[in-house]
Amino acid sequence: IIIAPADSAELVPVLAQAQKAGIVIINIDNQLDPGIVAAQGMQEVPFISVDNEKGAYQSAKYISDQLDKPTEAVILEGIRTANNAADRRRGAERAFGENPNITVVAEETANWKIDEAYNVSATLFAQHPNIRAVFAANDMMALGVIRYLEETNRTDVLVAGYDALDEAKAAIRAGKLASTVDQQAAQQGYFGVEYAVKALEGKTLPAVTLIDTQLV
Repeated sequence: IIIAPADSAELVPVLAQAQKAGIVIINIDNQLDPGIVAAQGMQEVPFISVDNEKGAYQSAKYISDQLDKPTEAVILEGIRTANNAADRRRGAERAFGENPNITVVAEETANWKIDEAYNVSATLFAQHPNIRAVFAANDMMALGVIRYLEETNRTDVLVAGYDALDEAKAAIRAGKLASTVDQQAAQQGYFGVEYAVKALEGKTLPAVTLIDTQLV
């Protein structure tokens, strides 16, 4: 089983059952919680991903560097029990924190979802009409923010995303999205299959393999 879990905890018990039944488990993208893995008596699960904190920092810094006057900003998080969501939040916090002009007025989850991000945006912009920068921890949420901005005729807000989806790249070309991050998902998937084959052959695998992120 090669798995990219949306949550770092919920699937560990059933994966533990699979591993105990002799099924190889390879973890990509979002890391299973090591403490829960150990508590379930699992053997170490090879993990393939990127440095999510670094990638989020790159994307948020791209918009942060363009803000040279006092500005309010918000961070839209993913599922809060997902390790990659927490890492991306920290990366955005670091990027915004390096610019003394930026005040982060809210950090809210939209659970990776476009519609939820749209609704959260409506609430946040009603509460903080002076927001000029948004970091969304994935492109789906960024697209939800953009939809809200379009419907309210706001053209003065910089939005940064993460994932480099085709829709996000189109939004960048259209001038609606400032930046995103390519985490080379296809490469992660390729390594996942390659590692599974090697594991079935009895070969020793590295505990963690990190692939470079690329700012788009």
